[in-house]
Amino acid sequence: MANLTEVRVPDIGDYKDVEIIEVAVQPGDHVATDATLITLETEKATMDVPSTVAGVVRELKVQRGGRVSKGDVIALVEPETVGEAIAAAAPVKGTEEAILPAIQSLQPAAAPAQPAPKPADVPVPAAESRAAPAAAPIDEPGFSRSHASPSIRRLARELGVDLAKVSGTGSKGRIVEQDVKAYVKRLLTEGTPGAALPRVPVVDFAAYGEVERRPLGRIKKIAGPRLHASWVNIPHVTQFDEADITAMEEARKRLKDDAAARGVKLTPLAFVMRACVQALQEFPHFAASLDAEAGELVMKKYLHVGFAADTPNGLVVPVVRDADRKDVFELARELATLSEKARAGKLAAAEMQGGCFTISSLGGIGGTAFTPIINAPEVAILGVSRAAQKPVYVDGQFVPRLMLPLSLSYDHRVIDGADAARYTGFLAKALADVPALLQAIP
Repeated sequence: MANLTEVRVPDIGDYKDVEIIEVAVQPGDHVATDATLITLETEKATMDVPSTVAGVVRELKVQRGGRVSKGDVIALVEPETVGEAIAAAAPVKGTEEAILPAIQSLQPAAAPAQPAPKPADVPVPAAESRAAPAAAPIDEPGFSRSHASPSIRRLARELGVDLAKVSGTGSKGRIVEQDVKAYVKRLLTEGTPGAALPRVPVVDFAAYGEVERRPLGRIKKIAGPRLHASWVNIPHVTQFDEADITAMEEARKRLKDDAAARGVKLTPLAFVMRACVQALQEFPHFAASLDAEAGELVMKKYLHVGFAADTPNGLVVPVVRDADRKDVFELARELATLSEKARAGKLAAAEMQGGCFTISSLGGIGGTAFTPIINAPEVAILGVSRAAQKPVYVDGQFVPRLMLPLSLSYDHRVIDGADAARYTGFLAKALADVPALLQAIP
């Protein structure tokens, strides 16, 4: 037998004799690097312990209900060679790639394929007009209180499952993977009450010419259902406006050297975020969230502002915490740090949670306006396009001014059109008031 690698419990702080509440693998299972082996539970939190090597589990040294400490052996794993890794085309248990096929296998079997009619004669089947189950909004407080491990929470997020509605069958009522799968299967079988969206007809594109299928990236698989749910469940309205940032841009260029001396790249987004903070302080319900079932608006006593970051793997939204307590230079520093972590794929989950408001800036790419989708459960999002020189009528004559296009999408259940216009008007004035933007934060 090849050399076996001992996978041990990593540093878990000051905790000792921590209870194992879930064992995710069995002898003979293939595991990938960072795939969950066991889940531990302390009096304060649960944590997944991943494998440090890819290969085959040959022996388990622990069992559910047992207790472990730092350095204890969890399992003996036979590492895969490069050839074996390439040959192992089947999904690996414990990897995220194995989750979606496993859940997709729960769907009812498709009817036997029929010969495709000629392209011009392809009809839309009557069955396709039936209502499809729609993703219900997730009860975030209930989701947070659910008794489930981080890996199960991640699985639920990817599938759009509200853990608050799932009954746990594990130890002490804990929600396990089979509970989530059973819930999804029940939805697929019974459907969602009130669903009224017709399905998009399935088209055989190969009938028209050569095609190539490419799998969606992991981030798009996760973000897609959430964006769809937001667009379907929230009545979006977009308010368009412009802000004169001539003075702001002059100040930014003047301060670039000073900022560079502090190790900070002073970008326009830092000024936009500072102005948004001022606007959110003036209009706090733009940073609220709607509890539709209770008929209440959740007003937050903090201001965490997210920003859309374009990465090689897809769009992510890091969150700048306590943005109201940071000046422009501090905001610029944190924006740079979070952006770099996003591009490297090293953002922690906590760094993408808790946002009150989101900014999506396409100014570095181009465009004059767009309709950003609200990042639910937030109620508003600001889109920023590329600034351009325009003739503006001032004091009886046209003068060139640098104008920044603003696109504010908002939840019409919470925000009226008049308030949206007031918000963008206030934001435009804030962006023009350079001394206020640069004011030190006490």
